[in-house]
Amino acid sequence: MNVSLAFLRILFFILSIFFMTTYMLSSPAGAPHIKALIGVGLGSLLGLLLIGFDTLFRRFNLRSFNIAIIGIFIGYLMGEALLLVFEAILAISALTIVIQPQALEMIKISLFLFGTYLGTIMTLKASDELYVSIPFIKFAPTAQKKKDLLVDSSVLSDARVIDLAATGMLDHVMIIPRFLIKELYAQSEIGDELAKNKAKKSLDVIKKLEAVEGLEVRFNDTDFPEVKDPHGKLVRLARLIDANILSADISRIQMSSIEGIRIINLHSLSNALKPLMQAGEFIKIKIQRYGKEPRQGVGYLDDGTMVVVNGGGKFISEVIDAQVLSVKHTSSGRMVFCNACDDDTLDQDFDQDHDYDEDK
Repeated sequence: MNVSLAFLRILFFILSIFFMTTYMLSSPAGAPHIKALIGVGLGSLLGLLLIGFDTLFRRFNLRSFNIAIIGIFIGYLMGEALLLVFEAILAISALTIVIQPQALEMIKISLFLFGTYLGTIMTLKASDELYVSIPFIKFAPTAQKKKDLLVDSSVLSDARVIDLAATGMLDHVMIIPRFLIKELYAQSEIGDELAKNKAKKSLDVIKKLEAVEGLEVRFNDTDFPEVKDPHGKLVRLARLIDANILSADISRIQMSSIEGIRIINLHSLSNALKPLMQAGEFIKIKIQRYGKEPRQGVGYLDDGTMVVVNGGGKFISEVIDAQVLSVKHTSSGRMVFCNACDDDTLDQDFDQDHDYDEDK
């Protein structure tokens, strides 16, 4: 929770106690200390209710809020219109003599609430069918609505996003926050050598994305100075503009369900498009380290797919021929199990059920 939000909550909590206590003390009846205690209690309860509503509407974005306000306003007008019609009916008829004043007031209140509720609900349901230009509000048909893609730093440091954009699959608007670009410029000047190279690579990716034909790249100037975490800024901006986040950080897939933001992961897309190998196919693989079982070696394909080679343990740092036995799908991607063709003493069967996910 940032400092501004905590300050506002404390301020309104104190104001609730102050106003309720002042109101109770202004009452002529009762002892002052009793009235003060009651005022403090009622004020605390009111403050807690305010904070509770704040927590309840935590994921209520600005667009939804503005649509709800417009709906309430239209509902108010509909309620007033129903009251005017009812007053006109009363003026030209003798119903005021038959109906009791209390019943008449209840009818008016019911008509007003009915009109307000109906107008609000109809506006909310029809918001996707309206074409209205109002500041901070964008009404668009649901069937044609496509969310923009908000880019984070991990995507900009991955050059694969350029190839992805060049395919034409990203017909959305790609949004790059200005605060992210400022951070990259700062890292390219005052960071260590690794950070400088990564920042310069990201800035170069931005220039190449701007040159991709058919891709609309926009820069957003919105910043949140009170938020220090760059990812926190990105999430707040995504909620503000109602956009999805394009990321290459695997850890953010789990965070997305907590934060209520849809995160499209570049690695997941890459894993989904990896070519499937067939059993019996021959491949060349460089054995980089030992496996978990005796005589096993582990290598990696160009796309990062792990290859477990039975009999490859004695060929460390060598490129050998291997025959594919099977392909296993794991939570972190695909793994290929092979037999080394250069191992004459190879046992053709080995256990593929060992957990290699942590080595991925």
